[in-house]
Amino acid sequence: MPNPQEEQEEQEEQEEDRLKALRTHFAKLDDPRIERTKVHQLLDIITITIAICAVICRADSWVDMEEFGNAKLAWFQTFLLLPNGIPSHDTFGRVFARIDPAQFQECFLGWVQGVVRFTKGQVVAIDGKRVRHSYDTANGKAAISMVSAWATDNRMVMGQVKVDDKSNEITAIPALLSVLDLEGCIVTIDAMGCQTNIAQAIVEKEADYVLALKGNQETIHIDVETAFVQAQQSNFAGIAHDTTETLDKNHGRVERRQAWLIHDKEYLDYVNPNGKWKQLRGIGAVTARRYTKSDKTQTGTEVSVETRYYLTSLTDVAEFAKAVRSHWQIEIVQSQMTKTDMFAGGGGRDHISDLDLLLAHHHSVN
Repeated sequence: MPNPQEEQEEQEEQEEDRLKALRTHFAKLDDPRIERTKVHQLLDIITITIAICAVICRADSWVDMEEFGNAKLAWFQTFLLLPNGIPSHDTFGRVFARIDPAQFQECFLGWVQGVVRFTKGQVVAIDGKRVRHSYDTANGKAAISMVSAWATDNRMVMGQVKVDDKSNEITAIPALLSVLDLEGCIVTIDAMGCQTNIAQAIVEKEADYVLALKGNQETIHIDVETAFVQAQQSNFAGIAHDTTETLDKNHGRVERRQAWLIHDKEYLDYVNPNGKWKQLRGIGAVTARRYTKSDKTQTGTEVSVETRYYLTSLTDVAEFAKAVRSHWQIEIVQSQMTKTDMFAGGGGRDHISDLDLLLAHHHSVN
């Protein structure tokens, strides 16, 4: 039988190793404060460790962090120094407003990637969102937009990049990809990220991609849509393809999703004649039919139908369908992450805290 004392000792060793890892990864983070103002240890501020723990537990303002720290003071004192107790909400705000965000992200990502293992075939969804309360009307600054990468199996954010005020998501996505370890993953991006250079960047990371098509890629979007219309009219006769179907029932609604993946060389050459889309191995379509049990029409049950088209490096239709289905998670995550009050009043507006990376992690601790 397991020895309870040995199990406890092993658990304590693991906790100490995790804390050492945190200290190691954040050791190179520059402290922006002058010596005489350093009332609290920088690592203490970052760690609640108080801030990280608070955000995991759904704190979405500096005041929430202070209240959480005081509520858990006895526990924090078991592994943090806290020579002057829990920092005030003003201290949290001032410190995170002055920390170099790029340097913080490097430390944070190093820590995350050191403690989390991503499995082969993991879907990493990338999307952008505007952060609530991040505008600064007094100084003529628009709201901040962020691009985030969400690991759907691990249910956590892998990284986050601020969109430059004079740019858009198209330039921010490659910057985010450059700092992520994506080997063996499947990267999904909405239509904004459907760009040849982004597809190439994903391939160079030894990952696969599923890129949604819309009007911003008008020519290839029309080509792919036309290809599927013609293929369906002939019932895919003589066309190398695969299909799969799923049925979801939830809250009085039924959704039937059918996915098709054409990997026929003739069709791929048609939509990608110059080979600009690196390792394009399939063109995909997903049709979602939603049935409701109310609002009966003359034909029986009211139906809404939507078809979306994709470019992908995948050849397995089941993997493709799963990736498309998994992408919706980041929409919910982004909604949670951007409902923060940390920037109300302008505090830290130009230094979006990477602690927002963990805001979505509450899904895994519910």
